[in-house]
This record gives sequence, C-alpha cells and structure tokens, in this order.
Amino acid sequence: MKHKNLKDNKDISTLNINPRVTYFPVFLNLKGKNVLVIGGGRVSERKVLSLLRSGANVTVISPQITKRLEKERSLGNLKHISREYKKGDSQRAFLTIAATDSIVTNRNVSKDAPCLINVVDSPSLCNFIVPSIIRRGSLTIAISTNGISPALSKSIRKELERFYTRDFSKYLRLLEKIRKRAIREIKDIRKRRQLLKGIAEERIVRTLREKGIKEVKNDLAQSIKKFKIIL
Repeated sequence: MKHKNLKDNKDISTLNINPRVTYFPVFLNLKGKNVLVIGGGRVSERKVLSLLRSGANVTVISPQITKRLEKERSLGNLKHISREYKKGDSQRAFLTIAATDSIVTNRNVSKDAPCLINVVDSPSLCNFIVPSIIRRGSLTIAISTNGISPALSKSIRKELERFYTRDFSKYLRLLEKIRKRAIREIKDIRKRRQLLKGIAEERIVRTLREKGIKEVKNDLAQSIKKFKIIL
C-alpha cells in the first residue's frame, strides 16, 4: 500500500505543471563541479553514471546504493555518504538531483537546495529538467516536452536513434581532424569557411545514412583535396 500511495502522489506531482513555463535549453559544463545525488537506486545510478561522464565530482547520499555505484565508489569515482538526507547537505553543491522513492524527502531536498535542483518525475519541484538524450561521441541531441510527457520524449529519442547511428561519432572525429588541419594550414578565412561548411553539408549526412562512414570518408577526401589537405 505504501508503494501505491507513493506512485499516486508522484503522478499528482507530475501533473502539477505550470503550462506557461518554457525551459531555456542549455548544456552545462560540470567538469570539477560538486554534484549531489540523493538516492541510491537504479534511477540514481543512471543519473550518476551520466554525471561522471561529464566530469562532475559526485557525492551520493543514501543508506544503500546499487552494486554498480558501489563499484564506482571503490574505484574512487564518487563519494558515498551512507545515511538519509539531512537539511544543509546540498549547501555546497553546484547541482543537486533528488531520486528517492520518498515524496517528503524529495520535497525537502527541493526546498533546501540553494542552486540547481532536479527532482526526478516531479517538474514542479525543479528549477531545471533533464531532457532525453542521444549521444554519438561528440554529438549530443536533447529532446524535451517541457516536462509534460517524458514518455513522448523517450519515444522521439528512440525514433531519432535509428537516424543518428554510431557512424555519426566517427564522422565527427573526421570533421574534428579536418577542422584542426584547416585552422592550421588555410590562412584565407573565406576559403577555410568554405571548406568547413562543405564537409558538413546535408548531402554528406545523407550519404552517411545511406552508404555508411566508408563512403563519407572517400567523399571528404575528395572535398578537401582541392584545399591541399590530406585526410
């Protein structure tokens, strides 16, 4: 019965959305920043792993944590405080995420956090929300419905994943390599811009989807040849 009540409360909280809120999309640089995650379950695990990839200094407060989080702790990748959340815990955090199954705890964390706060599945308790993400190396695509329907965001993400395959990661590495060479070797700004624009044209993206990275590499090699750059 306890879990049913929590679920019911969470559903009510999710519906308590100001329809006039329009979130400002932004990508945060969390490298070296102190981030606090309240909760040690599967949802927290996903959040923590994403935060670690972003270079954040992560502290998890929870009586128990998952085996994966325990492994990360043993490797020195995060700090674990084995207890319930206490008022004041978030005062030194740049960003706080509450992901517990207790509505009371989540609300207390939301009230207490002095800066950026996200409460999972409760947009009304947040001052930022986390979009659904597609990562392909340096390519990041974020999808959001302003907190109205995370399920729709997930469906759109799955659809886009079929179009933006892992070949896009390889493609971006090629673009990065060419860009560095162009900046170093092409002094004429107009010609440099022409090259960098040309290697990212829609036709090349279509080639990537239809024929794969090998064909794109051949295409890029021909495109940059006239600029006397060798891939």
